[in-house]
Amino acid sequence: MPKPLPLIGSHPGGRSALTCRFRCGDACFHEVPNTSGNAYAGDVIAGAVRRRALLRGAAVTAVVAATGAAGATVGAPGASAAPGAPAAPGPAGKDRRGARGLRFEPVAPNTADAVTVPEGYRQNVVVRWGEPILRGAPAFDPENQSAAAQAGQFGYNNDFLALLPLPGERGRQLLVANHEYTDEVLMFRGYDPENPTRRQVETAWAAHGLSAVVVEEDGRTGRLSAVPRHHLNRRVTATTEFRLTGPAAGSALLRTSADPGGRTVLGTLNNCSGGTTPWGTTLHGEENFNQYFAHGSRATDSRYGIGTGATERKWERFDKRFDLAQEPNEVHRFGYVVEFDPYDPASTPRKHTALGRFKHEAATVRMTADGRPVVYSGDDERFDYFYKFVGSKRMRAGNGRAARAHNLTLLDEGTLYVARLTGDSPAAEIDGTGKPPADGEFDGGGEWIPLATATATATGAVSHVEGMTAEEVFVFTRLAGDRAGATKMDRPEDIEPSPRTGKVYVALTNNTNRGRSGYAAADEANPRNANKHGHVLELTERGGRAEATAFGWSLFLVAGDPEDPATYFAGFPKDRVSPVSCPDNVAFDPHGNLWISTDGNQLGSHDGLFGVAVRGERRGELKQFLTVPTGAETCGPLVQERRVLVAVQHPGEVDGATVERPASTWPDGPGRIVRPAVVAVWRADGADIGV
Repeated sequence: MPKPLPLIGSHPGGRSALTCRFRCGDACFHEVPNTSGNAYAGDVIAGAVRRRALLRGAAVTAVVAATGAAGATVGAPGASAAPGAPAAPGPAGKDRRGARGLRFEPVAPNTADAVTVPEGYRQNVVVRWGEPILRGAPAFDPENQSAAAQAGQFGYNNDFLALLPLPGERGRQLLVANHEYTDEVLMFRGYDPENPTRRQVETAWAAHGLSAVVVEEDGRTGRLSAVPRHHLNRRVTATTEFRLTGPAAGSALLRTSADPGGRTVLGTLNNCSGGTTPWGTTLHGEENFNQYFAHGSRATDSRYGIGTGATERKWERFDKRFDLAQEPNEVHRFGYVVEFDPYDPASTPRKHTALGRFKHEAATVRMTADGRPVVYSGDDERFDYFYKFVGSKRMRAGNGRAARAHNLTLLDEGTLYVARLTGDSPAAEIDGTGKPPADGEFDGGGEWIPLATATATATGAVSHVEGMTAEEVFVFTRLAGDRAGATKMDRPEDIEPSPRTGKVYVALTNNTNRGRSGYAAADEANPRNANKHGHVLELTERGGRAEATAFGWSLFLVAGDPEDPATYFAGFPKDRVSPVSCPDNVAFDPHGNLWISTDGNQLGSHDGLFGVAVRGERRGELKQFLTVPTGAETCGPLVQERRVLVAVQHPGEVDGATVERPASTWPDGPGRIVRPAVVAVWRADGADIGV
């Protein structure tokens, strides 16, 4: 096999052109879909961030201590780290130990074609793209892939991960993974982007969707491995039957020639992050679904970033439902939160229209005190919004048939809201110079604006947006957010409520259009008009109630090089944190720490996973736990007491890379095709993570 390609060039936000083509349809190079005049979050918060950073110790001259020992690198044979930041000694005494759950020597930023973990930790690949998981599925053969084979094998580009208990099966858990999109040029030898074959297209359809696979722990070593042919193992693909539920189901907006009732749709596309529910199901957000549909012509198509020409993949040549000139409503059946019951292999997955239609990055659940679900979700687009849904039905306890049937309807009735943020200082005090406002604080308030309510009454649903019906709100949710005056954000991605405090953390990955001509500018005091590193917002619902319609907010973390005065780590000393860029997925560990995975690192090193304390005297202490191989994004993640799991998505996704000219040899080494995979990490001594 030829030598791997070097990393060459990148698109805005740190992604390669290859990533932009196949994951989001070159969204960074399209016009921003949101042309509304709504307030821009950068205008509200960027100056606040800068002032807070200045007040709490801005100019940092120390070397970043967090670029400590690189730790153990386990990856492709022959892979090596490129020169990176030198290791620096960690702080002495207690500082060296860190917050409970974060007591590990941070991994140094690096460009190794490997998964790099801290010293004293071990890792293994749990399951790779193409591994057979269903009974009768063939062994992976990259030279002879087919739709039938792929439909029984683990899918491509794993993203969100869930691990669910398996009562009665000691040492086993049920892993559920999203398969966001496919990189055809890295999957098929000799792939011609202008002339894909039916076999290639149908194989890609089968590589999308979800996988459920039982995994088993080796108690002697800590390794986690897939259990093939288990009766709960399942594949959901781009051609699996789904049920549309909620207030828009059956609407004329969702009817097609193949489904005149508007209640059944084939497949799920571009599942990014997701969440788990207290009633034992998983939620999956359909994100960049726009890229699969050709020949958009309506204003609503444009608002969702759907192009007027052919698509990159050319699927419209093989199924007319991807051609909006022939099936204009098919695209309205994507962009929802999918609910999947992994404990019932015969169940039909659902698409919940009550949670709105947009580029869902995630769907995470918090329960009200009286047992109703609240679901948070971000719309991953520059200058778009974040939302929450407050259910009106209470969860029933137990796993009986009646309780499970009832709980599967919880997300069909309730109110959908969008967020509007405001600052708490007089406008005259925000003069663009970076001078702190009189109160010295960089926070504010906000409100959840109701968009529509889905009910079980004869009327079915009520719109709260003037000029739009309820069905229109649930199908064209972005337009409803525009009309409601929601606050424009910098790519809202994963949103995670803390299971301990109830505070909600919103990852905002980046927005390189901030301040560009024709776009909303950041506060003039903020030198990072082109926000290429992103930030994390901390939101506190009024009274600590998940169903509250008002909240307070503050900037918890402003990403980038800690030596940059623009960065901020909740007030923690910046000479004792790891550099971080482009926060994407977030999760909590058993100790209440927030873990952040990155996508598109703009600091010259590979993406990684970071843990950060959110409470106590070490609040803001951020440490890098691992890095991923060349071209890869860190997804998942899951942090258990004794194990961390990450989904290594799109390894080798570098401009110019192909099967014949790989940019990475991970995970199986030279001469083997690069494969996305799930990785488990544990302590060599078997003790808990980070204690």
